[in-house]
Amino acid sequence: MFDWNDLTYFLELARHGRLMPAARRLKVDNTTVSRRIAELERGLDTKLFQRCSDGFLLSEAGHKLFVIAEAIEQKMLCVPEALGLQDAAQPAGRVRVASMEGIAAFYLSAKFSEFAATAPGIVVELVTERHLINLTKREADISVSFVPPQGPRLKVRRVGEFRLALFASKRYLTRRGRPETRADLQDHDFVDYVDDLVAIEPVHWLLEVLRPTNVVFRSTSMAAQQTAAATGAGIALLPLFSAKTNPALVPILPDDVVVRRELYLGVHEDIEHVGRVRAVTRFLADLFTQEADYLNQF
Repeated sequence: MFDWNDLTYFLELARHGRLMPAARRLKVDNTTVSRRIAELERGLDTKLFQRCSDGFLLSEAGHKLFVIAEAIEQKMLCVPEALGLQDAAQPAGRVRVASMEGIAAFYLSAKFSEFAATAPGIVVELVTERHLINLTKREADISVSFVPPQGPRLKVRRVGEFRLALFASKRYLTRRGRPETRADLQDHDFVDYVDDLVAIEPVHWLLEVLRPTNVVFRSTSMAAQQTAAATGAGIALLPLFSAKTNPALVPILPDDVVVRRELYLGVHEDIEHVGRVRAVTRFLADLFTQEADYLNQF
């Protein structure tokens, strides 16, 4: 008979496909994961993975076990609530939320501070990456993005939108003058993303306005772009939720340049009803509805 605890190791390796990220998620070393998988395969007397040069692939038996193991995991997550050991009105535990750097740093971090006051038992871990976090591999519990996450058994819904506009510092405008028309923009300096390092194409939003002939600063970081624009480097296309946090920034052609991105909330269906996850998703959905004006108006 196999050890039920080994299913945890099996699930993480199946989701990540490599020992190192699975071990990191489980907070053990690589050899522990490898040993527990070997013991599980011996206990079941079958091969669950095919070892490849770039990682681990599920065998036919592995795919069958994965479906069963995920169902067991879901039942285990619901045990505290089902037995009344966790007050449904006061959920507790860790919830990992994945989002893009800009909205995480300039908007969500402050809002989650407010959330903590109403749900002190929940610890939110806000994760940012240039690429989309994989919810199917459980790299996060919840995703907030302007690109709908893809993957099996994900519940994804549109929860709002935000507006972007051109901004520059007063110092820059004093030195170079204020553009009065879109045609004037071609004579100005711009701050933009690094072309070949854009992981998600919709983030390269400046291209919806123009293809600038003079980019004086590039960065993969939206926060770095905003700082550069605020200190006088040039004009940047920034979300209102971030530009509003810096009084040095002045909107340029606000009535002529209108760029918007939709906001999507994603969660894996296996955990959407877990109390702490449900509390965070409800908070986020309500937040984007209540703050629609802040996200879209000057």
